[in-house]
Amino acid sequence: MNVLVITEQVPVGTKSADLAGKVRVEAIPKSAVPDGALTTLDQQEGKVTAIGLEPGEQLLAARLVDPRDLAPGTVPVPDGLEEITLLLSPERILGGRLEAGDTVTIYSSFDKEDGQTGLLFHDVLITAVQKAPSASTNNTSSGSSEPAVEMPNGSAFITFARSDADASKLIFTAEFGKLWLAKQTDTTVKSTPPVTTYGGLY
Repeated sequence: MNVLVITEQVPVGTKSADLAGKVRVEAIPKSAVPDGALTTLDQQEGKVTAIGLEPGEQLLAARLVDPRDLAPGTVPVPDGLEEITLLLSPERILGGRLEAGDTVTIYSSFDKEDGQTGLLFHDVLITAVQKAPSASTNNTSSGSSEPAVEMPNGSAFITFARSDADASKLIFTAEFGKLWLAKQTDTTVKSTPPVTTYGGLY
């Protein structure tokens, strides 16, 4: 079965008209083609990508939406997932530098017994970020016109798209331990490190 496959990284919000040079037609066994896989960009005029797309993935109809559906500061939830919001302090979210549409790795850390830290998930999509306003926005410096580096101010509500089983693990860690987020890049190496304890730290 012929379907459209992404050939290069496509950022969220890309117009369907700009996808022509970023996809190719590829023959794939029907058993490996998910529902909604597109065979052509016809009838997709005026739409934009709801999330970032990666090379090699099949282009699904659900990935293209009306631009009005992309509310500022949010991205749609992929099919089959649900949203969960957690309140996290700046040092756990890269000093507040995360935005909707970013993909992160999430680590859990517990103080119980000897203490341990482990990797929970790779490729976690952030669908929304609600940040506290910076106190510096209401203050002006009378001594200098030089721009100052804005420091993290307060915590932020981070909303993730995840399965119900994964959401349960996130809630458990938020309730009884601590969560740390690491922003993924195009070249992030995704390994499966062992759980870190005092005994295995050095």
